[in-house]
Amino acid sequence: MKIEIISGSPRTGSITKRMALHLKNWFAQNTPHETNIIDMKDWSLPPVQSVWVSADKAPLEFQPLAKRIFNADAFILVTPEYNGSYSPAMKNLLDHFPKQLHKPFGIVTASPGAMGGMRAAQQLLLLVPALFGIASPHMLITPSVDKKFSPDGDLLDESFQQAVHSFSTEFLWLSEKLVPEKITA
Repeated sequence: MKIEIISGSPRTGSITKRMALHLKNWFAQNTPHETNIIDMKDWSLPPVQSVWVSADKAPLEFQPLAKRIFNADAFILVTPEYNGSYSPAMKNLLDHFPKQLHKPFGIVTASPGAMGGMRAAQQLLLLVPALFGIASPHMLITPSVDKKFSPDGDLLDESFQQAVHSFSTEFLWLSEKLVPEKITA
């Protein structure tokens, strides 16, 4: 299975990316699945004008990104909270593509504040069904993310390990039920 983690903050030095890095490492160490990060900092997408219906229909400079979106079997959305919602850059990215019919989505929020991006998570629970995706009900809400993870994604607060494990295993359970195993010849 191919899992794309979308790190939703376009800011340089984003603390949200710490979560994305940690999850990528967790999946690499604990599963056979291919897991990569789409970092919004790396993609300066124009405001959506039309939906890219296939990778080859995307503008040339965005075709590598489009291939990754179209080839993904599952997504994990990692976002900071922007004015009570998720990252506008991530929403713009998702709007460039067709509906993600029956694809599993994990919802992860990260904030230096005490609420951990809870309002952003609530908004993502509305977005995922609008994309025709299926949200894992077990979300990862991360308050004080700057104290829990290093800039390289290393866990600093061992008491948070169980939350990461619970989110990841529940997301995997859903994903492995929804995504048929691919047979290679």
